[in-house]
Amino acid sequence: MKRAHRARVFRTRGFSLLELMISLAIGLVIAGAAFTAYMGTAGASRMAEAQGRMNEDAQAALTILTQQLRMAGNNPVQPSRVDNPQPALSSRHNPVYLPVPTYAGYNQAATTFALSAFSVRGCDGQFSNLTSAGTLDELTCAAGIGPGAIAVSYEADRFNTVPTDAGLPSDCAGNALGLLTATLPVMAGSVAVHYAVADNRFYIDSSAGVPSLYCKGNGGNGAARPQALVENIEDMHFTYGVVSTATTASTATVAGYLSAAAIVTQADLAALPDDAARWAKVITIHICVLVRSEAAVVADAASAHYITGDGTLETAAPDLRLRRAYSSTVLLRNRRL
Repeated sequence: MKRAHRARVFRTRGFSLLELMISLAIGLVIAGAAFTAYMGTAGASRMAEAQGRMNEDAQAALTILTQQLRMAGNNPVQPSRVDNPQPALSSRHNPVYLPVPTYAGYNQAATTFALSAFSVRGCDGQFSNLTSAGTLDELTCAAGIGPGAIAVSYEADRFNTVPTDAGLPSDCAGNALGLLTATLPVMAGSVAVHYAVADNRFYIDSSAGVPSLYCKGNGGNGAARPQALVENIEDMHFTYGVVSTATTASTATVAGYLSAAAIVTQADLAALPDDAARWAKVITIHICVLVRSEAAVVADAASAHYITGDGTLETAAPDLRLRRAYSSTVLLRNRRL
């Protein structure tokens, strides 16, 4: 009886303390490995999601800027109009750019619209009078270097802009552009023509602490407020490909890339009569936008290093967000040499 009782006690006793400790240690190792794998996978997922979002934001910003810059200076030839070797006497183009037409019977409404000498103009920092300047001719650059800004003008229609519900062309923020009316000579007599001009200005500003690509258009009777287009665009950098002052329109090639300030001071361009003539020598524009992730996703400060828009390494990132520069080069197909 005693032997049988001892056998039953042996068969029903639990694990020893040593066995429990070994089992617990093994379990902790497995749990730690699983947690490490999970954290690695989650981190990689956050990084991939952040990169995907940054790619989308960069693509959106570059698409907007590229489309607008390609339209800079658009002022199509009208085949039924009167041609003349003197620009002020020719009605081949709708009156958008100087010189002011001087042929008999010319008039324009609204009379407050002013013809411009610029189709594109930029700053290495912000425009100091972004909202108050009536035309690109009146824009001035603020002192100092910062996120770049650029402005374009062109003849707008419902094919090269997003039309409104009423079928009117729009500015960069989707606001309807008012139509201009001009009386122009044609082969026999004269005709009243109706057209619109877009004046769009792009820059970086902050909305609720989020840096964004903004635009200020001239739609909505000029009273429309600036509009944020793409969030998390932290910086913009432009360089301008110019042609030699001796280059003709038929043999135009890029002589070099300059900053906005250098277009005014570079020796060959400085010899031209005014800023409008200097900016008319811009034939291509290199755009670089710096995009940041929406949230902090990198592990440490060293991993937050990034290349800026001018190609330098930034080693003092302000936070642990991921940053990347994206670039594109645009040919100004409507350049006004």
